[in-house]
Amino acid sequence: MTLKAWSGRPVEEITVERVVAGELAAADLRVHPDTLRAQADVAAAHGNPQLAANLRRAAELTALADERLLEIYEALRPGRSTRAGLEAIVAELEAEGAPMTAAIVREALVGGEERGLLAEE
Repeated sequence: MTLKAWSGRPVEEITVERVVAGELAAADLRVHPDTLRAQADVAAAHGNPQLAANLRRAAELTALADERLLEIYEALRPGRSTRAGLEAIVAELEAEGAPMTAAIVREALVGGEERGLLAEE
């Protein structure tokens, strides 16, 4: 597998010199989900399942816009979301092909409910 940037440019073509020269776009500096999954495979093969899981979740999140990712992060703070709001985020993440991240939000929903940390409906 060729490691690549979001733009599809192979990582071998991404250098500090090219950045300084203005030859690269923002998408050339953004990681591609396939690259994160390849890194996850290496981490798992070297006995680091926690890092592998984090990299796989990161690969899932590349499908989301930065602004949306920050909105979801904010929604997970205590008292910021209702049960219905978090359920909607879970459904959105599952629809975006992010089941591992959806599971974390679902876990936060259950924990928030148990601790009384959800906003009122």
